[in-house]
Amino acid sequence: MNSIDQSSPQSPLLAAIDLGSNSFHMVIARLEQGELKPIEVMSEKVQLAAGLDSNSMLSDEAAQRGLDCLNRFAQRTQDQPRDSIRCVGTNALRAARNAEHFIEQAEKILGIPLEIIAGREEARLIFLGVSHTLPDNFGRRLVIDIGGGSTECIIGERFEPLELESLHMGCVSYNKRFFSNGRISRRRFKAARTAAQQELQSLQSRYLKHGWSSSVGSSGTIKAAWMACQAHGWCSEKLTREALQKLCDHILNLDHVDQIALVGIKPERCAVLPAGLAILSAVFDSLKIDAMDFSYGALREGLLYESAGRLRHEDVRQRTTDALMQRYHVDSEHALRVEATVLMALAEVKKDWQLEGETCHDMLSWAARTHEIGLTISHSGYHKHSAYLLANSDLPGFTRLDQQLLGTLVRGHRRKFPKDDFRLLPQRYQQSYRRLCVLLRLACILHRNRSINRTPAFDLKVNDNRIALSFPDHWLDAHSLTHADLISEQELLATGGFELVLS
Repeated sequence: MNSIDQSSPQSPLLAAIDLGSNSFHMVIARLEQGELKPIEVMSEKVQLAAGLDSNSMLSDEAAQRGLDCLNRFAQRTQDQPRDSIRCVGTNALRAARNAEHFIEQAEKILGIPLEIIAGREEARLIFLGVSHTLPDNFGRRLVIDIGGGSTECIIGERFEPLELESLHMGCVSYNKRFFSNGRISRRRFKAARTAAQQELQSLQSRYLKHGWSSSVGSSGTIKAAWMACQAHGWCSEKLTREALQKLCDHILNLDHVDQIALVGIKPERCAVLPAGLAILSAVFDSLKIDAMDFSYGALREGLLYESAGRLRHEDVRQRTTDALMQRYHVDSEHALRVEATVLMALAEVKKDWQLEGETCHDMLSWAARTHEIGLTISHSGYHKHSAYLLANSDLPGFTRLDQQLLGTLVRGHRRKFPKDDFRLLPQRYQQSYRRLCVLLRLACILHRNRSINRTPAFDLKVNDNRIALSFPDHWLDAHSLTHADLISEQELLATGGFELVLS
C-alpha cells in the first residue's frame, strides 16, 4: 500500500467494515511508520440482496445472517476505540424499505454508527481504495467494481475521480432476476447481458469521450473471472476480452450452477458467477475494453484511507462544503462569522447539553457554511432550498444520514421551528439535533444585520430546555433590531418546547 504521512509515534489500528449486497468484509490495519499494514481480513458471503422481496423488504432470515456475521466481526474489534472503526452499508441497505431495524441492531452489536452511503459515494471510496493499492501512475484510469446489488464505474486520475456512476445491476440481483433456479442457458445469459448493456447506455458515450489509459477491476466477480482465466491458462497478468469469452463459453456449456467447478473459486461465488459474467461481458463490450488489470483494493480499503486522512485532518467533507459555497456563491465572510459564533455557543453548552462529540462540532460548522446556498435559487424560503440541496445532492464524504441531519439543521435555522422534521430523524438523533438547531438559529440572529463588527461577549447557559442568553449591560438597548428578533425567537422556540430567557 502507498505510504501516508503519520508523524505520531503511536501505531493505531483502523478497521473498515463493508456490508455489501453479496458479502460482508472487514479489514483491520495498523498505521505503522507511515504505512497502512493490514493485520486481519475477514469476509463472509451473506447475500443480503437475496433477502429483498418484490416490495424491497428485507427478510428476517437475510437480516439474521448479516447480524450473525457482525457478531463475529465485533469479536475482532471489541478492544479498539470506537472512533477508529467505520462501517458502511451499500446497495441492499439503500434499497431495503425496512432497513432501520437492521441498522439499529447492527449498531448495538458494533457499538458504532452504520453509515448507509449513496452509490456515487461508494464509487468514490472504491476509487480511493483502488488508487492506493496500485502504482501511482499518471494518466486516466477506468475502475469497474461489480458488487451484489450495484456496479460502480469510475474514471479518475491518480487519487481524484472525474466521473462517478453507480448502476442498478449486480451479481446477486441479476442472479435472482435471470438465474433464479440455478439453471444456466444461453438465452438467460443473453437476457442478463442485454439488460446490463441497457444500464450502461446512460454513461457509455460520456465515458468513451473522456477516455482512459488503463482499466482496473475490483471485488469478487472480477476477481473470480481473473483467477479462473489464469488457472485455465487463458490469460496471464490481465483479464483479456478473449479470456473472458472463453470463460463465458465454458460456463454456458453447463446446465446448472451446481456444475461450476473452478480452481480457487468458492461454491458461493460460483452460484452467482453467470450473472456476474453477463454484467462483466456487457461492460467489456459497451466500454470497448480489451484488457483489464485487477486490484485487491476496493471499498473497505478506501474507507481505511479516508479514516487515515481524517487523522491528519484531510477531510473530504470540508472540501465538499467549500465547493458548495463556491458553486452557490455564498457570502463566505458572513458564513464564517456565523460559524465562529455558533461554535463559541457550542463550547459554552456542550457539556450541559451532551453535545461533546466531534460530530456535533463538525455538523454545526458545515451547517453554518452552507445555510445560505439556497439563496441562489430564491430568497423566498431559501432555507428550504438550502435544506433540499444538502439532502439530495451528491456530496462526497457524506452519508445519506449525514445529509439528512445537515439538511434538517439548515431547514430549521430560521422562521418556524420545524419540530415535525426532527421527528423524521432516527430517535437517537432527535434531541441532540434540536439543540444544535437552536444554537444555529441564535448565531444567525446575531449576524442578521451582516455587520462585520464582532458579536458581543454573550453568556449562554442551558438547563434542559431552558436557555439563558445574557449580553453586556445596555447592549440590547443599543441594538433594538436584534433585540426585537430575539423576542420573536422566544415565541418561535416555544413552539419547539424551548424557553429562551434574555438579559
